[in-house]
This record gives sequence, C-alpha cells and structure tokens, in this order.
Amino acid sequence: RFFEPNMRGPPPGRAYIRAAAEATLLCSSGMSAREWNWERQLHGIVPPLISPLDDGGAPDAGAMAALVDHVIGGGCSGLFMLGGCGEGAWLTSAQRGAVVRAAARAAAGRAPVLAGVMLPATGPAVEAARQAAGEGADALVVGSPYYFGVEPAAQERHVEAVLAATPLPALLYNIPQCTHHVLPADTVARLARDPRVLGIKDSAGDFEAFQKLLAVKRERPPFRVLQGHEALAAASLLQGGDGMVPGMANLAPALFVELQAAADRGAAAECAALQQRVTAVARIYQQGPWLSALKAACAMLGLGNGRPAPPLAPAAPAAREAIAALLDEAGLGAAAGATRAR
Repeated sequence: RFFEPNMRGPPPGRAYIRAAAEATLLCSSGMSAREWNWERQLHGIVPPLISPLDDGGAPDAGAMAALVDHVIGGGCSGLFMLGGCGEGAWLTSAQRGAVVRAAARAAAGRAPVLAGVMLPATGPAVEAARQAAGEGADALVVGSPYYFGVEPAAQERHVEAVLAATPLPALLYNIPQCTHHVLPADTVARLARDPRVLGIKDSAGDFEAFQKLLAVKRERPPFRVLQGHEALAAASLLQGGDGMVPGMANLAPALFVELQAAADRGAAAECAALQQRVTAVARIYQQGPWLSALKAACAMLGLGNGRPAPPLAPAAPAAREAIAALLDEAGLGAAAGATRAR
C-alpha cells in the first residue's frame, strides 16, 4: 500500500496497491479503475449531473441517489460530477467531496463516476483530484487553467500534473466560454498520446473545432470525443462523435440515449427528428440564469429542491411557470415527477 503525501492513512473508501510497474486503484464498489472498459463506457451518454443541495446548502445524498437512479435507468453509461451543471467551481472543497462520495455510493459500480477538477490553477486541481480519488471517483475531468492567461505548454503541464497526482485516468474538457482559453486540437493530440487520457468533452459549440478533435481520434481510435452542446448533438454523432455529455440528460436521459442509438444505426432522418425534440427541451436553458432553470426543472421531476449554489438564486416564479410548460410539452411534466416521487 502507499499513501498520498501528508496523509496519515489511506483515503476514505479507497485502497491503493502497487503492483509491478503500474498502480491499480480499487474503488469503493470493489472495481478496479482499470477494469472499466472506457471505450464502451464513453460511447454513449454521460450526463453532467447537477449537485443537489439541501435547504442549508449541504449536498443532498438522497436527492443524488434519486438522480443517479434516474439517469442510469434511462440508459446512461457514465456520470460526470462537478462540471458546469454540477457547480464544481462554486462549491467548497467539503461540498465537492460530499458530492463525489454520494454519487459513487449511489452508482454502486453500475456506471463509472467521473469527477471534475475544473479549478483555476494546478495546485487546487491536484488537491481536488486527490480528494475525488479518495471519495470514490473512477476518473477525473480536467480542462484549461483560467483567470490568468495560459499558453498551450502551460495547459499541458496542468493536465500532466493532475494525471500524476493519482492513478486515475482523465477526460479532457474544452469549455472556453468558462475558462476563457481553448484547448487547441494540437495540444489535445499531444496529451492524447498518454493512454490515461481517455478522450475529450467539447462544449465550445464550434463544430469546425469539433471536427479537428475527431481527427485526433482517427490517429488514436480509443480516444473518445464527446459533444457537450445540445444544439450539435445529432450532427456530432453522425460525423463520428462517440457520445454526449448533455446537461438536459439530467431531465431526459432516455431521449439522448435514443438519439445515440439512432446515430449508431446511421438513421439520419430519425436523428433529425430527435434533434428537434432535444432543441425543444433545451429551451429550458433560456428561462433566466440557465443553471437556476435546470435545477428548477429537475426539482419539478422530484430531483432535488431547485437550489443553486450562491450567489445564484432559485428560478423566479415566472421562469418556473415557463419551465413547467416546456416540461409538459416534452412529456416530462408533473405526471413524470409524481411517478418518480412515489
């Protein structure tokens, strides 16, 4: 066994074993992180889950369990915690640890838990990576540093430091609207030479740039390229994308799983029809601050209480009324929420 520096004992819920030249990490479900077939798990829908908070602002483990059951029951193949929808950059360290722990316990080995470490600098991201490993994550999600300007070489050093901090593999994350820095395709290609770099989630909404990431996949076929922008769902899958990481899958996981299956069959007309349904439900994002709107919609389905992390406020009454109407139009309204509550 070996422990992280400055630890007095093994991280909670984890055991570390050094075998031969490679370390194997055993997660709380008893499954080694290396036992996940990442090519399969990341060919599908990996929703970026919200982080349900109780009325006091603490992560709500019961609501998380209901959410995990909802998306796994809808056919999703993985769980992305602490991304944008999960408010990872706005939660405290204690909150982040509790979110990962609750998700890992709820998943119970049914799907891998990928924990975001989307913090502005390498030191905090490394600490978050070690914490996530200790709380039961199966992989990390890491993007560009932000706040200060960084060049591609600094982005590479950042990712490499996070990878060095634990034995977990990592998914890259390109979301320049939040980090204010693009992960360029040539930087991604260099990082992809490391087999522990599983692939990338691209939420930039730039289809030309997405196609450059698909070129990285052609050079290394196991590298997974996932779309995070709902408007580009069908086009990305039909062009060779491996799957999606869509916030709307918190609400309608089966819809995205159906779209993925249609794309795998090459059923372009069916994909176009399903894309229209995706676009319709994604109008929820337009009802006030998008995160407050998403959490309000989840609450209407019995998934949490709609409370976002400060300084955001819950959705206003007019926004909630519009959200309820959109859920009804999508067939996801009060009846679905009442069924889940029972």
